[in-house]
Amino acid sequence: MTRKKIKATIKRKSKQSILIFLAVMIAFLITAYIAALIILRGPSPTLSNLVTSTLMETRRGKAVAHLFFSSNEIEEILQKNTLYQTDEITDYTTEGFDIPESEKDNIQIIPISGPTYKGTLMIIRDPSRIELGVNVLMNTDSQKGFLVEEFVASENAIAGINAGGFDDPGGKGDGSIPYGIVIKDGELVTGKLDDYYSVIGFNDKNRLVVGNMTAEQALSYNLKNAVSFGPVLIVNYEAVPITGTGGGLNPRTVIGQREDGAVLLLAIDGRQTTSLGASYSDCIDIMMEYGAMNAANLDGGSSTVMVYEGEIINNVVSMNGDRRVPTAWIVK
Repeated sequence: MTRKKIKATIKRKSKQSILIFLAVMIAFLITAYIAALIILRGPSPTLSNLVTSTLMETRRGKAVAHLFFSSNEIEEILQKNTLYQTDEITDYTTEGFDIPESEKDNIQIIPISGPTYKGTLMIIRDPSRIELGVNVLMNTDSQKGFLVEEFVASENAIAGINAGGFDDPGGKGDGSIPYGIVIKDGELVTGKLDDYYSVIGFNDKNRLVVGNMTAEQALSYNLKNAVSFGPVLIVNYEAVPITGTGGGLNPRTVIGQREDGAVLLLAIDGRQTTSLGASYSDCIDIMMEYGAMNAANLDGGSSTVMVYEGEIINNVVSMNGDRRVPTAWIVK
């Protein structure tokens, strides 16, 4: 066979391979579209609502949801499958906790699982060990946030979990600009006194305080460390009412506190074949099962990470590892 014929044969086979690849991809996309159409527009409203709620909690998923529903339809679905906004705030006037000396060093690590999720629950017996790590350069977007491991290491702490949200344009935020209010050591680090957010923090009696409030209110309640996110899940032993599926299935980070003062830190894996994720309803159930009198949702998704003794002990969703964040709850 001449060189020209060889080149012609190679060229022809290359074109055939490209055409086959394109045909396979088109078939795959058509199949995926039909499958999504059946799920989202099919006979099961519950499944449709659950999947839509899940998609709307992710940056890329929002675009998919809008392929099948109008903005008004999506808003209606979200309103029917979420938590009610509560005006209740933790009773911050009660006294602190008397932790037996023999129990102050106790930390439990408990595997958690449900039909759609796996996760890790950390129980810290002494709430006075909880501190807030804050990116000291958070007021400039020229500096990145820190990894939770870095927060833990910088404070010579034993454990940590991501805390409040942050500015995340296009899903490419570097954790430098925190969301909402941040209070550190009783001082308002970011935000304004009249800013109103869902606030999660500890007061001067080491009591977890959760609720919707202004920064001025938070300071008047003697919150020494606090971040903004939400929603609030449990207030004064009462679970916040849910509607429908109670949100989508995604990675979750949750903080709670028991009546005896023990702090509950929960990291739920998600967007993985072994763990799709948890809804807000699931998180409430877990917190209630382990005795939480107050609890709130923290930043989740690809930000969800739990560190213990220098190692990440949950399965982070991103292939690139955990994200940089402006704040983290750390255990001294």
